Amino acid sequence: MIASSLRITEIFYSLQGESNTVGIPTVFIRLTGCPLRCTYCDTAYAFTGGEKITIADIVKQTAAYGTKYVTVTGGEPLAQVACVDLIKELLDTGFVVSLETSGALDVSKVDKRTVKVLDFKTPSSGEQSKNLYQNINFITAQDQIKFVIGNDEDYEWSKALVEEYKLNERCEILFSPVMGIQNPTELAEKILRDKLQVRFQIQLHKLLWDNAQGK
Repeated sequence: MIASSLRITEIFYSLQGESNTVGIPTVFIRLTGCPLRCTYCDTAYAFTGGEKITIADIVKQTAAYGTKYVTVTGGEPLAQVACVDLIKELLDTGFVVSLETSGALDVSKVDKRTVKVLDFKTPSSGEQSKNLYQNINFITAQDQIKFVIGNDEDYEWSKALVEEYKLNERCEILFSPVMGIQNPTELAEKILRDKLQVRFQIQLHKLLWDNAQGK
């Protein structure tokens, strides 16, 4: 077992609220810290604090929940170098692991067995300039690329990026409205109008628990 440790904000058990495993009971490992400051961030409590926990103890706590699905998230999990070691250990233990990452940090060292959910930052996030587009080269068919849509500019920008990089040929594309800002029905109607081959998603956990921490 690797001896590395990471700073962890929380480890909790809930239903997956996003991605193509939405609704499946999942253990979430939320790492502390993030170099981005998106305008619509809903996990600012994970920017600082947390507790140093060894990878061995993280895996042990995760296994106690009795589900095979694990999501490593943040903050920005890849901001901690040992995140890739944690992911590998979880995979070697037999978990199905997804990584929620901003797309602003290099994903080339992430174990290829990982389901990467890459969140390219739209203009309204205020962090569009941080997008690392070479990450697209490390996206495979099992992965997903997410766009969080806050307004018309975000929608048109996301649509153009999907076309420019032919992202539909690489993986599944997710379009998600900023809750409380982008009307979800309007976004759904735009997707249908433009015949986009994307998955529309609403954050299930916010509908069920109003974004309560640990849910």
